[in-house]
Amino acid sequence: MAKASARHILVDSEDKCIALKQEIESGKDFAEVAKQHSSCPSGQQGGELGSFGPGQMVPEFDKVVFSADLNQVQGPVKTQFGYHLLEVTSRT
Repeated sequence: MAKASARHILVDSEDKCIALKQEIESGKDFAEVAKQHSSCPSGQQGGELGSFGPGQMVPEFDKVVFSADLNQVQGPVKTQFGYHLLEVTSRT
């Protein structure tokens, strides 16, 4: 079964999500941005979600995590929880 590890940042607006993505792409550390801005409890661990398989996250999340290039910031991804930036750190 496929497994992936990822980290994410959850915010309440698409505009904020886009602004944070631009900060990361211009050199800010993903984990630091997660600690400062993510509304998910995982933010305190730099957005780390650990390892999971298909179907363990919401469908919008799964679609990105199991298809996106590794170590590149993806998003905004809209789910019922808000807007996410995702970074897939490994996949097997």
